[in-house]
Amino acid sequence: MTTVLSGKQAAATLKEQNAQAAAQLKTRGITPCLEMIRVGDNPDDLYYQQSLERLCQKCGIESIVTPIGADSTQDELEKAVRTASNNPAVHGILLFCPLPKSFDEKAARAQIAPNKDLDCLTELGSARAFAGIEQASPCTPAAVMELLRYYNIPLQGKKAVVLGRSLVVGKPLAMLLLGANATVTICHSKTEKLAEVCREADVLLVAIGKAKFVNADFVRADQVVIDVGINDDPDNPGKICGDVDFAAVDEKCAAISPVPGGVGSLTSAILCRNLLRAADNA
Repeated sequence: MTTVLSGKQAAATLKEQNAQAAAQLKTRGITPCLEMIRVGDNPDDLYYQQSLERLCQKCGIESIVTPIGADSTQDELEKAVRTASNNPAVHGILLFCPLPKSFDEKAARAQIAPNKDLDCLTELGSARAFAGIEQASPCTPAAVMELLRYYNIPLQGKKAVVLGRSLVVGKPLAMLLLGANATVTICHSKTEKLAEVCREADVLLVAIGKAKFVNADFVRADQVVIDVGINDDPDNPGKICGDVDFAAVDEKCAAISPVPGGVGSLTSAILCRNLLRAADNA
């Protein structure tokens, strides 16, 4: 029987710790504040925004959403990021990425103040992530490692295949896995015999950004599958799904994280933890 790796269970303690930290900051006259900058109305971004707003409210964190129209200019976006960076009441900034192709994402990221960069979006943040230090890594890779620890899934000496090579998830996650002494392979859409390579993994970590891309051909019976994707479900409008076709893979691997309720639950809690640390150091 396949084990479902619930991120909600793993996040429960972390959320309690966040609430306590926020309460302590308020006794010092500090109201921790997160500003989210969203360009357009991508369903994945909207889902993440709404889940963060709910979590912030529960933890005692103020959240601000700055929406930028998809038809806005690069200057307008960069001005919004600079305004948040220069606002002393804002302790952390989350710029939803990837941006629409009409925007220069690297230039927009560069406007984030390093001390408010919660998800390693600046060049300095990327350099820290490359060092493989979990506390300095983007929130999603850190959430994956937290989930693996919670369920005591061994990594030392194991074959880990990361499907996806983004700067926000795939590459920093590979660094963290190497730090845990796993043997790591990074794959992507151009990898030859992709399904075959994925089947060789002891732990398959999927972050390719394509709904239900991974099916039963990619997995084997004794494998652990971590689904990092958040996508609009093409088969169920208004709902989300992962990069793994859960129905096709369930019962064909040893363990799998669900979407929703998996890595995303921990990602939000870790982002809040990073924000509270930033507020404490402000």
